[in-house]
Amino acid sequence: MIEHPETQQQTESKNAFSGMLTEDNAARRTLLLIIVTFLIRLFIAAFTGLGIGESYYFRGVLHLSLSYFDQPPLFFWLSWVSTKLFGLTNLGLRFPAVLLFAGTSWLLFLTTKKLFNAKAGFWAVLVMNLSAVFTIPVAAWFQPDAPLMFFWLSATYFMVQIMLPEKGELRSKSQITLLWVYVGICMGLATLSKYHVLFLFVGILLFVSANKSQRHWLTHPGPYLAVLITLLFASPIIWWNAQNNWVSFVFQGSRAGSDGAFHLHPDWFIRSFIGQACWLLPWIWVPVVRQLWVSFKNRTSSQAYSFVFWTSVLPIVFFTTITLWADLQYHFHWQAPGYLMLFMPLGYAIDKNLSNPAKVNGTRRWLKFSAYFTVITITFLSAHMITGFWQWYGPKYIVNKTHLGIDDPTIEGNDYNDIKARFDQEGWSKNPKIFVGCTRWWLTGKVDWALKGQKPIVCFSYDPRNLAFLVNPDTLKHFDAVVIMQNDTTSMHQDVEPFFDKIKHVKDIVVTRNGRPELHLSTYYCTNFRLPKKPRPDIPAYWQLMGLPPFGH
Repeated sequence: MIEHPETQQQTESKNAFSGMLTEDNAARRTLLLIIVTFLIRLFIAAFTGLGIGESYYFRGVLHLSLSYFDQPPLFFWLSWVSTKLFGLTNLGLRFPAVLLFAGTSWLLFLTTKKLFNAKAGFWAVLVMNLSAVFTIPVAAWFQPDAPLMFFWLSATYFMVQIMLPEKGELRSKSQITLLWVYVGICMGLATLSKYHVLFLFVGILLFVSANKSQRHWLTHPGPYLAVLITLLFASPIIWWNAQNNWVSFVFQGSRAGSDGAFHLHPDWFIRSFIGQACWLLPWIWVPVVRQLWVSFKNRTSSQAYSFVFWTSVLPIVFFTTITLWADLQYHFHWQAPGYLMLFMPLGYAIDKNLSNPAKVNGTRRWLKFSAYFTVITITFLSAHMITGFWQWYGPKYIVNKTHLGIDDPTIEGNDYNDIKARFDQEGWSKNPKIFVGCTRWWLTGKVDWALKGQKPIVCFSYDPRNLAFLVNPDTLKHFDAVVIMQNDTTSMHQDVEPFFDKIKHVKDIVVTRNGRPELHLSTYYCTNFRLPKKPRPDIPAYWQLMGLPPFGH
């Protein structure tokens, strides 16, 4: 049963310090918070452009599959349904994420209430909605993280019901079995969302093994039934990978390894810490990480803290540690499921501080600052992404050149609609013998989304990722192509030119925002797509032109 870290004493004096939030009204206030943030995110999802990752994933919605190269299939399937309702629009792709995050917020409240108390649940939801990585990237973008978080917490909620019942709460064998079935279903759907779910499996196993009162579950049929159900749900992923040389597992596994000779990279390790802090916001990251330490210290005296510790520590430690030798680049959100669990004890810590006269003022100032910062920043960035006003009215030294040669990196969060306008103007849109090409997977996605997938698209790169499975270059032999590039003329001569008879540099496509030019894309008209005279085994499209799989040949 749950052992609350402290006995709750509801007194009038403490209620005064907690700003009138009580156990009775916490659920209503949480629901109000969820409704307000849901409506705000609907607006952001509808009117801001797709980012690089979202655009890259987009074509998967047009081609339903049992699984995909670098992600499981659930978020593709969900957005396929959503686009049938809302059309092939930004909101159509993103609506499942917005809806699921509202559910995640409610599940976080319910689970925190079960482990600690209802007021802690409200604060946990509030802080999660103020943290940068959760409030927009997880909650409003077309990514696999929203279904992962929802079904991760769904499974967590049912496991808490089973393993940490309230005092005097008794369930029949059939009720417990049914709860384990629910766990299996949620874990299965989480597996169909993202491979991170492995850390929840192992975390629960460690929690059970580390607590004598929980070890009876090792011999109970319920957990094994849940695992079996999970595997059944995961069967589409397994089947697809078996048909494609296990390419997803090879790709994701390779990210945890070193590139070539093994070397330690303290700079990557430090970058990971800084990145995680920035993604959560530093003033939220510090107290969240402190709760990892608090949970560790209290893991033997409190079942609630023990549960939180073992289900949070693995993704945080694993994805941070491997940066010592693996270049995870800017994937600072991979630790997010662990931080998700730590919002629960953080909510309880906030509740205690607001009931402590010595800490109430500092805690309130911290909460107000966090709320003001997040609201103002989101408003500013959203307005700028839509209008680009800062490029024209803000100090130029604020916006520096990036490695992509872009004056303002937020342009990547705009849809490159000028590409479609140019295709229509040139008559390329209506020509069935013209396809599109790029030399980088991230630009391929931006171009593909601008054209709404109406043209076949080929990525002339050693790393086309999922795109190699969604368009077969072998069906495009002897077609012409419009190849679009961004600061990458070298790849045009090395990787594109060998596939065509003739290459002609035509007028650049100028990407505008609010009528102002912001980005020039080099554009080439390429004649007669064919197999190169000199073998190019480094480019998957070469193998596909010979009728072979893109990888694993």
